[in-house]
Amino acid sequence: MPAFPSEFSSQARKHVKKLDAVIKGRISEKIDKLEEDPFPHEAERVEGYAGEKPFRVRVGNQRILYLVRHNPNKLIIVKIDKRDRVYD
Repeated sequence: MPAFPSEFSSQARKHVKKLDAVIKGRISEKIDKLEEDPFPHEAERVEGYAGEKPFRVRVGNQRILYLVRHNPNKLIIVKIDKRDRVYD
């Protein structure tokens, strides 16, 4: 069982369904790693969001924006999209 089980927003789930199998696989691998260690070296905070600032990681030209919750431990995937659209 992962230390931080993931939960997808509807936008993130919808975007992943549209991706090809190779990119889906790479995103899935990255999320599996985030579930074990939600604060990897390459993760950065995203500025400009109201309230809680999400973290972001790169997967090719895609970005994963996520929040980390404690008590209970949970990784919330807020948004997955291409770099030029993810911050809108």
